[in-house]
Amino acid sequence: MTSDGAIQIPRRLPLLLTHEGVLLPGSTVRFSVDSPRNMHLVSQRLLKGTSLKSTIIGVIPNTRDPEHDTDDLPTLHKIGTAGIAVQVVGSNWPKPHYTLLITGLCRFSVSSLLKERPFLLAEVEQLDKLDQYTTPATEGVTAENGELGELSQKFYQAAVQLLGMLDVSVPVVAKFRRLLDSLPRETLPDVVASMIRTSNAEKLQVLDAVSLEERFKKALPLLTRQIEGLKLLQKTRKISPDNEKKVLTVRKGGVFPGRQFSLDGEDEDEDGDDTTALEKKVHGANMPEAALKVCLKELKRLKKMPQSMPEYALTRNYLDLMVELPWSKSTKDCLDIQAARTLLDNDHYAMDKLKRRVLEYLAVRQLKTSLKGPILCFVGPPGVGKTSVGRSIARTLGREFHRIALGGVCDQSDIRGHRRTYVGSMPGRIINGLKTVGVNNPVFLLDEVDKLGKSLQGDPAAALLEVLDPEQNHSFTDHYLNVAFDLSQVLFIATANTTATIPPALLDRMEVLQVPGYTQEERVEIAHRHLIPKQLEQHGLTPQQLHIPHDTTVDIISRYTREAGVRTLERKIGAICRAVAVKVAEGHTVLKSEAEHPTQQGDKAAVPEMPIVIDHIALKDILGPPLFDMEVSERLTLPGVALGLAWTPLGGEIMFVEASRMDGDGQLTLTGQLGDVMKESAHLAISWLRTNAKTYQLTNMMGGPDPLEGTDIHLHFPAGAVTKDGPSAGVTIVTCLASLFSGRLVRSDVAMTGEITLRGLVLPVGGIKDKVLAAHRAGVKCVILPKRNEKDLEELPANVRTDLDFVTARNLDEVLNTAFDGGFPGTASTHTHPQLTSKL
Repeated sequence: MTSDGAIQIPRRLPLLLTHEGVLLPGSTVRFSVDSPRNMHLVSQRLLKGTSLKSTIIGVIPNTRDPEHDTDDLPTLHKIGTAGIAVQVVGSNWPKPHYTLLITGLCRFSVSSLLKERPFLLAEVEQLDKLDQYTTPATEGVTAENGELGELSQKFYQAAVQLLGMLDVSVPVVAKFRRLLDSLPRETLPDVVASMIRTSNAEKLQVLDAVSLEERFKKALPLLTRQIEGLKLLQKTRKISPDNEKKVLTVRKGGVFPGRQFSLDGEDEDEDGDDTTALEKKVHGANMPEAALKVCLKELKRLKKMPQSMPEYALTRNYLDLMVELPWSKSTKDCLDIQAARTLLDNDHYAMDKLKRRVLEYLAVRQLKTSLKGPILCFVGPPGVGKTSVGRSIARTLGREFHRIALGGVCDQSDIRGHRRTYVGSMPGRIINGLKTVGVNNPVFLLDEVDKLGKSLQGDPAAALLEVLDPEQNHSFTDHYLNVAFDLSQVLFIATANTTATIPPALLDRMEVLQVPGYTQEERVEIAHRHLIPKQLEQHGLTPQQLHIPHDTTVDIISRYTREAGVRTLERKIGAICRAVAVKVAEGHTVLKSEAEHPTQQGDKAAVPEMPIVIDHIALKDILGPPLFDMEVSERLTLPGVALGLAWTPLGGEIMFVEASRMDGDGQLTLTGQLGDVMKESAHLAISWLRTNAKTYQLTNMMGGPDPLEGTDIHLHFPAGAVTKDGPSAGVTIVTCLASLFSGRLVRSDVAMTGEITLRGLVLPVGGIKDKVLAAHRAGVKCVILPKRNEKDLEELPANVRTDLDFVTARNLDEVLNTAFDGGFPGTASTHTHPQLTSKL
């Protein structure tokens, strides 16, 4: 306190630098501090101080951009506000920080900086009187004459006008009225500027106005702007006394200890405008009556909720989703069949069955516009183009395309969505996909539908039953929406490697189209039409730089890949492109070096001639030794070996069956990770051969008529790490054992498949096309099939039917007669069977 009785702040003040706002004298503001200097100030000065003096600090606005702020001391603003810390609250979440509630006392200017660490300490000069905010107006100093007096009177009248536009019955407004009547007029610019809506830059201008006259000039336009805004708001919304209470929004901090007020009503107005705009969107979404009724009900609840309620955001998100869904938006199908056929042929080679099904759909759509979307399931080995053909179908139809990966999904909520009662609830993948594409008739690709899981959260395959049922999906109900959505116009395409793991009820709802593996000729054509141009483009090469002849492509396919699809083939072509890219880049470097130093001659790499042609020698240098050899003829050089055909989810495979015998007591040993069905086939084969040993002149090691007497048999199926099962190896096992017991070699160009019975009949099996293609890839010339599988040969490509000889067998006699050169002893007499006549 000075000699004249005026209250003074300390000459040495700790300084708080803040980005969050501007503290004006007479206002109370809440600040969050987390910088090292400010944290030290709170912990070492405010929390450890015991006197009133220790709670007084200086608040300096930090004008540096907070995103580019560093630990270096910024240039201090010349004017600050001395304040008293009313409250200090500490927290460790989300990171350590303090929240300070500070009431502004007066302005000060920084005379000199005393220290920077651990917190700022400066010598300051007080600019305002400290007691003017508590002195009654009758005792305060007012300017009655001159320009300052006119400004003071004009500002006071404007403040009274603002007060008159508000409801005095509201406690906040009543307190503002009391302050207006009691505080000296020289304090009004600071008090009013901290109450009305102003930016930090505008408050900074008021803070910098040390002269009282300048302060009135800076604050008066802000007050006038606020009054005009409220007048405009009254005209547009016809504010009633009830609405005025909403306009007075309590904000963080305060002009009075602990409170600050927004007298503009802009927040409420913005919220009202948002709700009105949302209501217009709801009516304009053209949704069904049931969905519209639910939306209007939720909208009515939303209008009654304060924004601070957690349910407000949930309801708003729900309404936003309902508005964004394509209830009636659709794309027009491109029904030009000729153009569709051309596009499909350009995108994919072969796949005639799939293309024909798409063209059939287009033809029916031309005749009937209200056709429901079909539900197709493409089943085939990996890499044959199931996913890419789905994308081509969408492009052919002119529809939007959306892929949903179902591999590993084990929660039914991924399909149906979560109920809105759960925290973090969201719609399922079907509704999310429709929101993404923005139309109600897209092409949905349900990828890897055979790899769905099951868990405690439900069975997603069961949830798909409603989605993929044409009789039910016109009213699909997502748990999040809780209203029906029409999926009948969506074209669903599912992909799978096998139907064995798809639940029967789900499989029954889909139209299954088999996508078999490619033949060697088809793969060569695909490589030159699609794969080689694609890899050249991806590696920055041109056909003038790299040429892969037809013979080289055949060599890559036959000796470096063994697959049903073309993924490995594409990777091998990519490896060739990378090797050539190195040569081309080295050639560019040599040319550039010679251009820069034409006189220098040295041992430099020669520039390769273009185009670089990949022959068999270059192929071996790039890809290494061949991974696969034509080993069929080499492995059938001993009795007791036969070649069978197997089906896997990756396509068809050839399978060798090997047998050996040694002295023993008639035991049968089976190895190769065989399943129960295949083990039973081996026992069937042994029993049939023992029964017919005399007919076929089969003997044991001692020449006896029983092949198992004093003899142990060992049957092995190579690739022992791979589990094998199924009945189709029956004829192969019989042929292998017949070769072992007779000592004769099986033909090296014959492969076979078929189930056997105890009476020697050959029964049909599945996967004929994949098995025959595997035999064709392996260089086999003759294939033995069950007679009742003869119809499956129509699905084979014409070149495969031409290259292979097919023998359809009704019984094992015909199988053995074909499998051995010159027939098998005893089979000639078994071709004729006595005719049995029923006497019933």
